[in-house]
Amino acid sequence: MILTPPSTLRFASALTRHADVQTAADELIRSIREQLGSSRIDVAFLFISVQHADQAETLSHALRTALGPDTLVGCTGEGVIATGREVETGPAATLWAAHLPGVIAHPLRLSFSSVHDQFSLRDWPDLDYGGESAPVMLLFADPFSTPLQDVLGLIEERYPHARALGGLAGGGQDLAENRLFLDDEVYSDGLVGVALSGNISVRTVISQGCRPIGDRFIVTKAEHNVIQELGGIPALHCLQTVFGQLSMDERAQAQRALHIGIAMDEQRAQFTRGDFLIRNLLGADQQTGAIVVGDVIQEGQTVQFQVRDAQSADEDLHALLAASRLDESQRPLGALLFSCCGRGKGLFGVPNHDASVLGEQLGAIPLAGFFAQGELGPVGGRNFLHGYTASIAIFSEPDRSDTQASKH
Repeated sequence: MILTPPSTLRFASALTRHADVQTAADELIRSIREQLGSSRIDVAFLFISVQHADQAETLSHALRTALGPDTLVGCTGEGVIATGREVETGPAATLWAAHLPGVIAHPLRLSFSSVHDQFSLRDWPDLDYGGESAPVMLLFADPFSTPLQDVLGLIEERYPHARALGGLAGGGQDLAENRLFLDDEVYSDGLVGVALSGNISVRTVISQGCRPIGDRFIVTKAEHNVIQELGGIPALHCLQTVFGQLSMDERAQAQRALHIGIAMDEQRAQFTRGDFLIRNLLGADQQTGAIVVGDVIQEGQTVQFQVRDAQSADEDLHALLAASRLDESQRPLGALLFSCCGRGKGLFGVPNHDASVLGEQLGAIPLAGFFAQGELGPVGGRNFLHGYTASIAIFSEPDRSDTQASKH
């Protein structure tokens, strides 16, 4: 009989539906303390519905006073997510708390000046990896004030191999209507986050909710986000050929939600789920036969057309979460889920879909998150802003065998 050593990492999550902010805070505090006891809270994530935005400072202050987390980070969302639950309408708040001995947490803050039209990461920590794995960044940004694509580019330059997950805050309809939490402050613009490194394993699952259709093609002529030729043939002709091979039901689905997948690693012998970056098809030129896509395309890349619907999104999430469980040495202990506001009941027809699938595949581990206006997550070793995606961070004890091997 092999005894598994007790976990040193501890996680808890709580959900409240109360409209009164003090009652909501009391319920969250009580639930977290019931789960963690007197354990120190190193990092806490708070996600609230827009109904609590006007009293965000009051709620944040009450939680920090009672629980004393070293780092508190979070934002408003189109809805909030907790263990097995997704609240898409009405007042709600979810709090996720973690006791993380041996983990280093660096708070991150970035604001963007439209006057100077520039920003930098000069105030961010150096994050010396010291032979350890690169940090995982959990980032939350206001979509009306943050050029997130530019931010991701700077992160890639300064923190190579760091993985970024999170999303664009939701609920607000204009500038200064969203809320971002970072420790004692509540902001209405820019970006907040935390970088985690050290004694923790974080697996990422980026479910973009699509299934491939037709053959794969090599891009043979392209400029910026316009694909002129695939395999030497006008790109639109290739798309029409694929479309013509579909069944009537598949054609109806493709007409509603047709996308293109860009292979992120050309060295792979085979491409499977998770190997493609999904982007929108924006248009086509009947005269030239070119198609326009929602990202820059390079000649030599492999692409495949994709369809997104409820069934495809369900199958994709199930398959990717099942694959994430293959390493049985790393038992899931907690998770954060950032789901597109275009998913939820509107896509699947039933409530709680993504949270329920995660619980089915990983167990009833502490979960929190929110419905975002765009989701952050790595694909093929690079970080991207996605749409209609479920971006998931799964937390485990580090693999001790890998740790020991790295020391010799």
